Amino acid sequence: MGPLIPNGLIPIEWNFVIALLIGLAFGYIMEASGFSSSRKIIGVFYGYDFAVIKLFFTTAIVSAIGLYYMDYLGWVDISQLYVHPTYLWPAIVGGVFMGLGFMFGGYCPGTSLCAIGIGKIDALAFAVGIMIGVFIFSESFGLLEPFFNGSNYGHITMMDTFGISPYWIILIFTVIAVIVFYFSDFIRKRVKKVFY
Repeated sequence: MGPLIPNGLIPIEWNFVIALLIGLAFGYIMEASGFSSSRKIIGVFYGYDFAVIKLFFTTAIVSAIGLYYMDYLGWVDISQLYVHPTYLWPAIVGGVFMGLGFMFGGYCPGTSLCAIGIGKIDALAFAVGIMIGVFIFSESFGLLEPFFNGSNYGHITMMDTFGISPYWIILIFTVIAVIVFYFSDFIRKRVKKVFY
């Protein structure tokens, strides 16, 4: 049955409507969860709040389990889902820069827009910085293009790379998540007294 648009079940023009609705729902959930607060986000780096890590792990695992169950039931053809190409070294370098921005600014691009929506000036400054960075990157892309395209591994997945069943990968990540949740709670209980 799914994905809906590639299988012609709904017209391609619905792409933007669905994206808008999902974006609005995502922004609402982020704000309701407190992710418009830079203090909550930066808590990961100081050890007093691990909600961000727990959210990332939980959403990834629930999404993966949901997709493979829907594939098993015939509701989604997982082979038709888009896999973004892997540019290994640019992803690593970009991840380092984004992590530093996350740590120093207290926001990621999505949470900064969420915080702008409720009127936070520091988030607006952060978003302006993102736009300046995007402009600098786009203007200097000619110089960076050999590096950017030099490690294009195409549309690979962990299953392709390691030759492991997706069900084993989901199980491994679930076990890792449980361990991370346990140790993050252990760290939070020890650090809590310092910050509160």
